[in-house]
Amino acid sequence: MHILIVTDAWEPQVNGVVRTLKSTRRELQQLGHTVDILSPLEFKTVPCPTYPDIQLSLLPKRRVVERIEAFKPDALHIATEGPLGLAARRWAVKNGFPFTTAYHTRFPEYVHARLRIPLGWTYRYLQWFHGSAEAVMAPTEVVKKDLERVGFKNVVLWSRGVELNIFSPRKVQRLGTRPPIFLYVGRVAVEKNIEAFLELDLPGSKWVAGEGPALAALRAKYPKTNFMGVLNQHELAEVYSSADVFVFPSKTDTFGLVLLEAMACGLPIAAYPVTGPLDVIGNAPAGALNDDLRQACLDALTLKREDAVAHAQKFSWGAATEQFIKHLHPINRDKQTV
Repeated sequence: MHILIVTDAWEPQVNGVVRTLKSTRRELQQLGHTVDILSPLEFKTVPCPTYPDIQLSLLPKRRVVERIEAFKPDALHIATEGPLGLAARRWAVKNGFPFTTAYHTRFPEYVHARLRIPLGWTYRYLQWFHGSAEAVMAPTEVVKKDLERVGFKNVVLWSRGVELNIFSPRKVQRLGTRPPIFLYVGRVAVEKNIEAFLELDLPGSKWVAGEGPALAALRAKYPKTNFMGVLNQHELAEVYSSADVFVFPSKTDTFGLVLLEAMACGLPIAAYPVTGPLDVIGNAPAGALNDDLRQACLDALTLKREDAVAHAQKFSWGAATEQFIKHLHPINRDKQTV
C-alpha cells in the first residue's frame, strides 16, 4: 500500500510527534508498504509566533496538491493541523478522498498556556478540522474519551511504543552530582509545567535535558538546577540510566514517549495523576502518581528499577503500527481516482 503522511512537525524538531512518525514509517516500510512523508522541509517556512523552533510552511497549497497527485496514495494520513495539514485536508475534501487524522497533543491547552486563547475557540477549530476524517487516532483511552466528550466523532486508539534496542538499562554514570538525582527530559516550554518540578524542595540534585523557548529564563531563575541541551537517543539512554527518578510535571501531554523511554532504562516515574501518566503507568509499580508532586518524587525513590523496565517492555512500535494500519481508509479506486 502507498501511504502518504502529511505533517507540519518533522526534522530538525526533536519531540514525541516526530519520533512517533519516524518509528511508524520504519515499521510500515518493514511490512512492505511504500511510505512518503510530506513535511516542511520541502517549503519556505517562517518561525511559529512564540515558538520559533516550529517552522510553519508558507503558501503550501499548490505544492501539496502536486505532491499528493504525483504520489498517488492508496491511503492519506494527516498528522497535524498546521498549514500542510490544512492544505492536504482541503484537497481531500474537494476530491472526495478518504483520509485519517491524529490527535498528538493537547493543542487547545498549549495555546491557552501560551496565548490565553479560550479553550473553546481552539476546540471548535479542531472539531472542524478533524470532522471530515474517516478516523481520528488518539494515543490513549483517556484522550479518546475526552475528545468524544467535546464532540469528536470516529475516534480510535493508536498507541505508542519504545525503542527497546536503544532504551535499556546502562551501567554508566553521566550525571555526577549529589544523589538522589531527579531528571526532566523534554521541551523546555511553559506548557510543560517544568517550574512545578524546579520549585520543589527535594534532596539531592535536579537535571533538565532539552531545549525550548523557556530555557534561558529558567536557567537564570534556577541556578542550582543542572541544564543540558538536546541529546541523541543513545545519550538519553545513558542519562536515564544515571538518574534516580524521572519527573514528569506536564498536565497537557496526551501520552509522553519520554515516560516509556525512562522506564525502559529502569527509571521510575514521578508525575501528576493526569492524562498521559495515568494511561502509560496506571497502577503499575513503575511510577508514583500524586497531586503532590514532591510526594510523588519521594515515593518514586522507593520503587524498583526492574519493575519500571518490565512495564515499558509491554509497549512495542510493531503493535502500535498494526493499530495504525487497521485505522487507515484506503481509497476504493473502482469508484474514485486521484
